[in-house]
Amino acid sequence: MSVSTVAAAQTICSDISGALPVLGRDVTVPLVTGGEVTYAALDYAASAPALQRVWDDVAAYAPYYGSVHRGAGYLSQLSTDLFENARRTVEEFLDCRPDDQLIFTRSTTDSLNLLAAALPADCQVFVFETEHHASLLPWKDARVTYLNAPRTPAQAVETLEQALATRDPQGPALVCVTGASNVTGELWPVRELAAAAHAHGARIVLDAAQLAPHHPVSVQDLDVDWIAFSGHKLYAPFGSGVLAGRADWLQSADPYLAGGGASRKVTRREDGGVDVEWHDSAARHEAGSPNVIGAYSIASACKALTEAGFDTLVAREQHLIEKVRAGLSEVPEVKVLSLFGDDAPRVGVISFVVDGWNSSHFAAALSAEYGIGVRDGLFCAHPLVRTLLGSDPQTQGECGAPEAAPGEKSLNAIRVSFGAGTPDEHVERFITAVRELVTDGAKWNYRTEDGRCVPAV
Repeated sequence: MSVSTVAAAQTICSDISGALPVLGRDVTVPLVTGGEVTYAALDYAASAPALQRVWDDVAAYAPYYGSVHRGAGYLSQLSTDLFENARRTVEEFLDCRPDDQLIFTRSTTDSLNLLAAALPADCQVFVFETEHHASLLPWKDARVTYLNAPRTPAQAVETLEQALATRDPQGPALVCVTGASNVTGELWPVRELAAAAHAHGARIVLDAAQLAPHHPVSVQDLDVDWIAFSGHKLYAPFGSGVLAGRADWLQSADPYLAGGGASRKVTRREDGGVDVEWHDSAARHEAGSPNVIGAYSIASACKALTEAGFDTLVAREQHLIEKVRAGLSEVPEVKVLSLFGDDAPRVGVISFVVDGWNSSHFAAALSAEYGIGVRDGLFCAHPLVRTLLGSDPQTQGECGAPEAAPGEKSLNAIRVSFGAGTPDEHVERFITAVRELVTDGAKWNYRTEDGRCVPAV
């Protein structure tokens, strides 16, 4: 049986909750208070569990694994076909334009750093302070304008238009914006921001790391020039990401990495040096042996989400969002963080703080006493979380490693996130745990170890 036949035989079946099956849904973890419980994975915004479909597809391909692009053997040719078919599958998933290029990278961070390295000379970049560090930091070699956090979607568009109106209209410019916040889950007005960018002669790149796993993303409908996302947030592990969009800046730039695969022809010169002719295709920025399993896993996840139907997935996730928000609203000590307000549309990402609690202490108790995995810290979006917490920009605080001991005030928050594969019981247990911790306190003592809050032994 061929790999294509095996892959075609894979079917998607929903469990009784209507969620796509994911790995780890039956894993049990020990509780510090005794006994075990099924693990409630509520940290999807960091890394989503792998879809069972993805795991099965990769397992079916694994015996056929071979070198890509330059092998004459059957397995090499099959792997090359698999890799390039994965590229076409993801292009279709993103509704790319016919002349767009899709490059497989390691992650969203890698994708945006690749684009940053390909910027034309004297390019000006506009980026909101609300971005994840993957979108905020790669532009160090460009002229960067950091925009203040908007408080409404309309204000985001107005802020960008005002900033672009003052730029040099003759030089290149790029706007970088998220599709959905990794802190608040709120959806950003991408289509309107793209229109504003193009009206002022600028291009726009969309960080879709948190958007693509939850909503359909169309490059053409949103009218963005590039899009970047990560496989590990799209239910596809194995360390792969995507940068897709306009080819011209990518073709004009030096290869992101110099090496085999990126070069079409290399010759010695009489002076002892070498001349290199680089590829103009996506291979220009895919030097070295590509991560074929990572690329295939992304393609498998794209197929699974498409076949399941985003309308169904979005409706189910909205049900979970409403359940979590309603439960948190019943606990007066809980403050949910938001830029755009309670009515703003969002994906399954919610951050909050609890009055009287160190957020790291609270997250540790959720894990140790209830078997619930969440995230605490500044979520690699330090300026945004500081703005939402109303803190001074210079206040100490680290991403995922708070400096305060349990019971002490610290600059960090708690994030709960979910999506396909999350059963109702996980969010119901989470709400119950929040209520009990606030009302009764932790059942165990905790201490700080290596910057993390852990149960005291």
